[in-house]
Amino acid sequence: MRLLLDTHILLWWLAEDRRLSADHRALIADASNLVLISAMTVAEIAIKASLSKIEAPDDLLPTLEAGGFDELTFESRHAEVLRTLPWHHRDPFDRMLIAQAIAERLTVLTADPHFTAYGVELG
Repeated sequence: MRLLLDTHILLWWLAEDRRLSADHRALIADASNLVLISAMTVAEIAIKASLSKIEAPDDLLPTLEAGGFDELTFESRHAEVLRTLPWHHRDPFDRMLIAQAIAERLTVLTADPHFTAYGVELG
């Protein structure tokens, strides 16, 4: 399975937070799954951490690399999908993740109910 983690799912995983569901935890831990972290997620964490809105590891990139996560860059073809997305959700970072998931045919791990309106595969 090819998984794309929403930002809160990644942060819950890294913090071993109890809010991360057992199903999501199992999917991330399953070595047969490709677990992707969007460059947009890293950007969102950087911005929100610099504004003291969230707590995140200072060594995020080495932590992700050590954790076996793969990076999904944000490409022009992902941006093109944004043009056609309905405005069910206003969060720009989530919209970019949704666009990537659609373009790459990925399963998104999220607890955000807004994602269901886009018809993306959810895990």
